[in-house]
Amino acid sequence: MSKFGELIDEKSPLLLAFYSKDDEVSESMHPVLKDVAAAIGDKGKVIKIDIDKNQKLSEALRVKVIPTMMIYKYAEMVWRQSGDQDANTLISLLKDHF
Repeated sequence: MSKFGELIDEKSPLLLAFYSKDDEVSESMHPVLKDVAAAIGDKGKVIKIDIDKNQKLSEALRVKVIPTMMIYKYAEMVWRQSGDQDANTLISLLKDHF
């Protein structure tokens, strides 16, 4: 978890996307997340987190529905939503925190 603390403690926004390989909606989000990462460039980060490989973190953040997206900035969660999202919405949300 200490690595997680370092990861989220940045001035640029960080989009965390919790997913599972066994979930169709999660899998359909991968191209969307790739588009978001390309659109924001080096002004932010997009990180996909497999809940099966990161169970402790998923439990600590109370991820119950996948996909779940969170945006962090300066170690503070500024947005959270479960379910699929479109690229334009995610890009707009990240730009609000540049």
